[in-house]
Amino acid sequence: MKAIVYHRYGSPDVLSCEEMAKPAPAENEVLIRVRAAAANPYDWHFMRGEPYAVRIMAGGLRKPKDPRLGADVAGVIEAVGRNIRQFKPGDDVFGSCKGAFAEYTCASESKLAIKPDNVTFEQAASVPIAAFTALQGLRDKGKLQPGQKVLINGAAGGVGTFAVQIAKSFGAEVTGVCSTRNVEMVRSIGADQAVDYTQEDFTKSARRYDVILDCVGNHSFSECRRVLNPRGIYVGAGGTTDNWMIGPLTSAIKALVLSWFVSQKQVMVLAKPSKEDLAIMGKLMESGKVTPVIDRSYSLSEVPDAIRYLEAGHARGKVVITVERNNDT
Repeated sequence: MKAIVYHRYGSPDVLSCEEMAKPAPAENEVLIRVRAAAANPYDWHFMRGEPYAVRIMAGGLRKPKDPRLGADVAGVIEAVGRNIRQFKPGDDVFGSCKGAFAEYTCASESKLAIKPDNVTFEQAASVPIAAFTALQGLRDKGKLQPGQKVLINGAAGGVGTFAVQIAKSFGAEVTGVCSTRNVEMVRSIGADQAVDYTQEDFTKSARRYDVILDCVGNHSFSECRRVLNPRGIYVGAGGTTDNWMIGPLTSAIKALVLSWFVSQKQVMVLAKPSKEDLAIMGKLMESGKVTPVIDRSYSLSEVPDAIRYLEAGHARGKVVITVERNNDT
């Protein structure tokens, strides 16, 4: 089979499409014939080995122990391990795995869900990391309730486009912050208001919000407090970092200390794979309440170009990889 691999850390130039042996599922795994995958910042952090903490997760300080890449997958189950009870060969599934940028990959039964019939493989593959971040950020960290007002900073991105639609499904009033070219798109997916950040600084607005989901991290908690209600919650879901995480950790500590002395709260969200949340997203897509926004689609051999585009930071919604043809080898 063909798979995207990397044998050293670096730019997208370190990625190559190589022949590998088709994997065999363990007792609690299924073998998936990949139909689509999605690119995430998660992937290029592993590719570059930055921040350095991800090198421990990759199993190697100087080079990755596991050369595979890709975490969001959708495809057809080809074989199942002997302990699998929920799936069978031929089932269309989506979820999380290791090595999604390949013609075949294995995944744990606990990290998959059945793909709704009215959802494409590309749409399903775009869900896991981005939708987990949005859903868990709004529901679990932000405690978002019907009728509340929420602001999504970075509403046109991968996480943001899911967050706008998920917040609307919760019955919230949604404001999305985006660039000029994305204003109409953000409104079209359900935002009640769209703020063009090139024309207006949302932290200086007269509006007030119960929850802010920040997918960009270009404003401090102190700045965002100005537009939070007295018991509002700021949820950090993205932003710039450095190799030693000193900057983000310093900011987080400052915000934590500040939150001890004010009624508003600052929390961070780190998405966790969840079979239950996959099922929730499946129902939201099946009902039409959430429709994944896909910017561009690339072939398996074009994954380096997909990562380059994603790293540039201008993707509208998700960047997906379509695996058009699978070999039997």
